[in-house]
Amino acid sequence: MPAQLGGASLNLQGGRNSPGIRYLASNNAFHFDAEGKAVGGFFWDGRASSLQDQAGKPFFNPKEMANESIEALIAKLARASYAAEFAAMFGADIFSRPQDALNRMTLVLQAFEQSPEFQPFDSKYDEFLRGKLTLSPQELRGLALFNAKDKGNCAACHPSAKGADGSHPLFTDFSYDNLGVPRNPKLSQNADPAFFDLGLCAREGGELSARQELCGAFKVPSLRNVTQRLSYFHNGRFTSLREVLQFYVQRDTDPQKWYSLAADGRVNKFDDLPAALHKNVNISEGPYNRKPGEAPALSEQEIDDVLAFLATLSDGFKR
Repeated sequence: MPAQLGGASLNLQGGRNSPGIRYLASNNAFHFDAEGKAVGGFFWDGRASSLQDQAGKPFFNPKEMANESIEALIAKLARASYAAEFAAMFGADIFSRPQDALNRMTLVLQAFEQSPEFQPFDSKYDEFLRGKLTLSPQELRGLALFNAKDKGNCAACHPSAKGADGSHPLFTDFSYDNLGVPRNPKLSQNADPAFFDLGLCAREGGELSARQELCGAFKVPSLRNVTQRLSYFHNGRFTSLREVLQFYVQRDTDPQKWYSLAADGRVNKFDDLPAALHKNVNISEGPYNRKPGEAPALSEQEIDDVLAFLATLSDGFKR
């Protein structure tokens, strides 16, 4: 399923694939860097400023937990099995102060998501970086293809090297990109042909609505544990990681494989964006800089190698 069901009766489909919440402790609030590049923030569109802010929003989203008010939510918290522990930590009268209780509850969730459990750095690749093992020949080939600018060029947004301070990579630079991901007909909101999820420029608050160049851009996710995901991209369009890699390298060489067709048989390339915004799609960086009929940046065998490398990024590696 591209988006989970929620709402009061658990029958309303969300509009986006749920993003991962591991390895976010070092992320920060949304901002534009010195080069004017959008970075940071939480959720696909960066609308939450912190893990605490992110933790609070699903409680009141009508398509998620759908609580009607802060008071109603805190009344449920007061009936929880751990209510006495919560009150012992934050005061016996905490439930009589709903806004304070909500603040403490989301603070606790943030603390949990900042714990080592959410960023254990215990994958096979982490052990490789520590010099405790070597990767297989296929995994090493996949790493080289992942990094190579003329091949996968994945490391451009998903850095794979240690930081200058020796920290292990998060496999995201927390930036935003517009990849022209195909429209997903399995999302109920897409039954309306006039609807388009415009990501960064359409987020709540409207402060970025005038930045048309940001329309269609979504957060670059971490690739840690990527093989364990059930669907990919903000709209859940793909359910196979192989298909994701094929799309990356064949989007421009074989667009007919990925996009809908017009009545006259022409390919509706970038069909999940209004035509006026097609210019926002990344077509300058590899592997997106190829033309129809050219060879994709990665062969099927090379995709096998990259998949083998990506499998080394899963937490909980045991020798």
